[in-house]
Amino acid sequence: MTFQVTISPSGRQFNCDSDETVLAAALRAGLILPYGCKNGACGSCKGKVSSGQVVHGNHQQKALSDEEEAQGGALFCCAKPQSDLSIEAREMLADDDYPIKKLPSRIAKLEKLSDDVMLIELQLPANEKLNYRAGQYIEFLLKDGKRRSYSLANAPHIDGPLSLHVRHMPGGYFTDQVFSTVKERDIMRFEGPQGSFYLREESDKPVILLASGTGFAPIKAIVEHLIHIDSKRSIHLYWGGRRPQDLYMQSLCEDWASKLEDFQYTPVISDAKNEDNWNGRTGFVHQAVVDDYADLSTYQVYACGAPIVVESAKRDFVAKSQLPADEFYADAFTSEADLTKN
Repeated sequence: MTFQVTISPSGRQFNCDSDETVLAAALRAGLILPYGCKNGACGSCKGKVSSGQVVHGNHQQKALSDEEEAQGGALFCCAKPQSDLSIEAREMLADDDYPIKKLPSRIAKLEKLSDDVMLIELQLPANEKLNYRAGQYIEFLLKDGKRRSYSLANAPHIDGPLSLHVRHMPGGYFTDQVFSTVKERDIMRFEGPQGSFYLREESDKPVILLASGTGFAPIKAIVEHLIHIDSKRSIHLYWGGRRPQDLYMQSLCEDWASKLEDFQYTPVISDAKNEDNWNGRTGFVHQAVVDDYADLSTYQVYACGAPIVVESAKRDFVAKSQLPADEFYADAFTSEADLTKN
């Protein structure tokens, strides 16, 4: 059975079959709702059903609680319609310049950036090009229908292989292979570009960039793109990790700060040990932003990393620093443990 979905406030409409998710139907209709993991773990696609009924597939409680669902909350990546729907969501028209493709690629390079972070460079076929926005991700297409998502760590204008930063999760289906059996020249298929986390170039607002761990990958792409377009926007990058070695491209960030006008870099470590000899900022990375900026009312924020970091940042930036909620753009990384619970 097919139902009609109406989006508020735009009034745009699309059809959705009862056996497909609202997000999948929207994308098929050329509409992009905010989304990240597409498996009910990150909460990026959260919206509201103002009329009609949906049924949710498996999802994480941290992404949508029972209380939120009872009040009309929905995760559109795993919500299927049971009737015609009216939903509240921010959306935009899809852009034909960034078509989603399934492509083969060859691993051109594997390089450890730290003990548990691997750089993967993917070479596309000679006649293929992936058009994407700085901040978006791709999904590896693995055996048995499994998928794993990784953000593109280089800006779209850069010629050459696509770069990814993969953190090793011991016992992880994919990352164990990356750190053991995968080798250069192996062929891997992926689908992309994906995600609604990308730089909004039409704005001239100053920018706060917030990264935790390998959430630095899409933030790096955004910085490179801002440099490429000769942006005059003020930029302040905060990168957080448990230990100093988690900031695996620290020298690059310091180089940006020394060479770029109106660019600041603040590294933040949450669990430094005596042997680290860390003399910089400590604590939660999002709290460092709150401490530095009492008023974010004229800013845009781009945040990427662990869901708890992203969720805490949005809550506190809006509540304590007057950031407009619609100027917070985020991509919450989910682990393989999150995926196996769905």
